[in-house]
Amino acid sequence: MYSFIFDIDDTVYDQIIPFKKAFDRSFARYAELSLDDLYRYNRHFSDEVFEQTVRGEMTLEDMHAYRITEAFRVMKVNISREEALQFQQDYAAAQGELELTPDMRKALDYCLAKGLKFGVITNGPAEHQRKKVQQLGIYDWLKHDEVFVSGELDFMKPDQRIFRHVEERLGLDPEKTYYIGDSYANDIVGAKGAGWKAIWIDRRGTQIPEGGVQPDITLTGNDSIVETIRRICEQ
Repeated sequence: MYSFIFDIDDTVYDQIIPFKKAFDRSFARYAELSLDDLYRYNRHFSDEVFEQTVRGEMTLEDMHAYRITEAFRVMKVNISREEALQFQQDYAAAQGELELTPDMRKALDYCLAKGLKFGVITNGPAEHQRKKVQQLGIYDWLKHDEVFVSGELDFMKPDQRIFRHVEERLGLDPEKTYYIGDSYANDIVGAKGAGWKAIWIDRRGTQIPEGGVQPDITLTGNDSIVETIRRICEQ
């Protein structure tokens, strides 16, 4: 029997939706900018300093200010720290309105109805990610100890140890376990390095580095994850 482990951010919900809400509240005067590009740069700079933040070398507030300030800078717009932090406040408020995509809701229903082993691995501060999981209603399908947050552990994706930890806790067969995520570097490289299979939800048209590992399945934002899971289980 196959198992399915899900990422959270930009996987079970579309992360650009709360980002757009915050942008419209804080930066409507820059409406001519490409929101997709700004979002992509914001993610890039967030990932760049994520480990520093986890190690306590950068405060969460500094990280929040840095990532959006640098994203705007690349797009040749300068914003103040105060504007960056106001944006973060609006972004956090919008994340309090998160909802699962309808397709992902059906996927979780399918996994539960079929008695499959499934769970979540997500990177990020424990309290912040648990709050997101709660807001999304994930605990309607999963128990608290079937959701693994890097902030509660000593390692994070793409470190193979987090995948091994989940294997042990949930009793997974790595050769029959699919990890479903949006981040090529964290989710696909991490899962494949651990010997798992990988389904990449590529919402932004990301290019795989030359010679990079290949996901087993690549989906765009318009492809159905529940139909993908169903095909895997029924083949």
